[in-house]
Amino acid sequence: MNMYSRIIAFLFCVLFALTSCVNEPMMEDVKIPSQDEAYSAGEVFVKFTPEVAGILEEAGVVRSAVTRSGVSSVDAVLDLVGGFEISRVFPRDSRHEERTVRDGLNLWYIVRYSNDYSAEEVSRRFSQLGEVQKVDLNRTVKRANTRQAQPLSEEAMAKMVRATRASENPLNDELYSQQWNLANDGTMFLGTELTHKVDHENGDENSKKIKSVAGADVQVVEAWKKSTGDSSVIVAVLDEGIYVEHPDLQDNIWVNAANEDDLNEDKDKNGYKGDKYGYNFVKDTGKITWNGYYDSGHGTHVAGTIAAVNNNSIGVSSIAGGDGSKDSGVKIMVCQIFAGNVSTGLYNVVRAMKYAADNGAVVLQCSWGYVSGAANQYEWGEAGFASEEAWIAGSPIEKEALDYFINNAGSPNGVVEGGIAVFAAGNEYAPQAGYPGAAEYCVSVAATAADFTPAVYTNYGPGTTISAPGGDQDYYYDYLIEGSKKLGEAGCILSTLPYHISKTGYGYMEGTSMACPHVSAVVALGLSYAAKLRKHFKAEEIREMLYAKENVTPIDDYMKGTKYFCRYVADVSAIQPNTLSLAPFKGQMGAGQVNATKFLAAIEGSGVAMHFPNVVVKVGGAAAFAPAMYFVGGEELTYTVEIADMSVATCESKDGKIVFSGLQSGTTTAVIKASNGENHSFNITVRKADGWM
Repeated sequence: MNMYSRIIAFLFCVLFALTSCVNEPMMEDVKIPSQDEAYSAGEVFVKFTPEVAGILEEAGVVRSAVTRSGVSSVDAVLDLVGGFEISRVFPRDSRHEERTVRDGLNLWYIVRYSNDYSAEEVSRRFSQLGEVQKVDLNRTVKRANTRQAQPLSEEAMAKMVRATRASENPLNDELYSQQWNLANDGTMFLGTELTHKVDHENGDENSKKIKSVAGADVQVVEAWKKSTGDSSVIVAVLDEGIYVEHPDLQDNIWVNAANEDDLNEDKDKNGYKGDKYGYNFVKDTGKITWNGYYDSGHGTHVAGTIAAVNNNSIGVSSIAGGDGSKDSGVKIMVCQIFAGNVSTGLYNVVRAMKYAADNGAVVLQCSWGYVSGAANQYEWGEAGFASEEAWIAGSPIEKEALDYFINNAGSPNGVVEGGIAVFAAGNEYAPQAGYPGAAEYCVSVAATAADFTPAVYTNYGPGTTISAPGGDQDYYYDYLIEGSKKLGEAGCILSTLPYHISKTGYGYMEGTSMACPHVSAVVALGLSYAAKLRKHFKAEEIREMLYAKENVTPIDDYMKGTKYFCRYVADVSAIQPNTLSLAPFKGQMGAGQVNATKFLAAIEGSGVAMHFPNVVVKVGGAAAFAPAMYFVGGEELTYTVEIADMSVATCESKDGKIVFSGLQSGTTTAVIKASNGENHSFNITVRKADGWM
């Protein structure tokens, strides 16, 4: 049977499945997505068998979406379906197609069809075909933030810049002293008073105190003495678009050197045109957007917590934004999956995950997810996945894309092998974190206030691995300063914002969305320190060290009594007092609060020394390696290489790299010698262009 005959036969099977009786029993081993979750109509994900995927690839579906095959008999069948488009979900990246095929992501296609058929019906019929392995719906995921940004006014900023606190600032950034999340000396709310009465009956000692506790931060000041960041560490921010020209961010935005000058070409052959700073998966373009009418500034705010440029005499400080010198901070890769609205489709999410792994990111920053499976359905609508098994069965393409990032990000020859995915736990005040962050191999972050108590909105319990400052506006709403000015926003997280949101370029947000980037940044800071020490880790080791009991700040002692807060209720147009019992949170906020100082100490005492890697090069080809990354203080050293058999390969130094040239197929040993006396032995393998090793 030739290619076109097989396509015709396959499509007739699809047509038969779509038009047959809807009560026909399904295959028992195929999991059909539930109707309970919101999804995009008119499209489904289908994972075909390798044979069918091969047919589609031969027909050109990999290169672009196909609406007609060009064969009249096939097109006649397509017309019966009422419109048809099929394309590969993950575009071909010529650099990483081998591992894409190995992990089966090349088999996923998105099928767009006429609205004459429901997504459930199309999914059900596709699942009955032997040529189909899995089906999934283009589900909706939502950002994990509770309110719109509160801009920092010019007047307030002027006062803050003049203000001082008791502690000596280690950075010269104007607003550093207002960032309790970075350095909390307990004086943030001095001079304020609580309007509610203390609950003496329940012994609530915490409610008598100023709502700020010294040390209720991420403990980063001491950590900065070891590392402030490293430009080789890339954090992919899956969020709204980021204002990449923000003066406090632009120097720490990742730039794809291959597509730096042209937004219309795919010069690095990664499947995405013009991806200079990352990619806008919503609009399918390299042009990042952040200033739409409904854009909230969420992505820019998240980015500022991670890598606003430190010590540049303006704005805010960040956890891993460097020391003010060139390339001293970690880099932010913009993976735009939201644009204005509060939700996005899974199609954008899964492509962003793979893009991040394929383009050098090692940390996945995800302040979004599904509603907790334990959420109050009256308030939040249909609950999300209740277990990891349910998530795996109900969202297989998301699971496989996340697997791809976790297994393929980084490098066996770099600082970390594998990727670390960090998610917000969710804001439904539910006793279970939302998925996918609640999955065992992800980091799920709950939110705390400036006194270590849980934020009144945070999810907690199963699936939660660690806590971090997320802000708590309702908790601080009842504090007064200077007679009548509300301080609620000061209890939130201060970070960067686009100028269409805030005239100053800064402002406040709260949520597990804001807690999440604190942890992503601490991970990035730890990896930066590992790069400085030339140490190598597995991603799993990084995760385990991050939330090991000895590496976090314990917070369970604060989980007692009652927490008072005020909340604006739109239905009654009033500020309503509320109480929150803290006892249920004890032991349920993950291992404790993230602690950068302890985490970097753990990095220092763990890992294995990096070693110059074995070299593989094609006959007539070349491969370049930067030796400095494998030797402590390597930038200040000089290097010589001795190759045992120079008939197999030769090398030369060029622009700080060692360039190896393959002469003939074979293998030889080699030694690289650094000027500090350290030597590394390695092998050079030269292979023919046909793949022989």
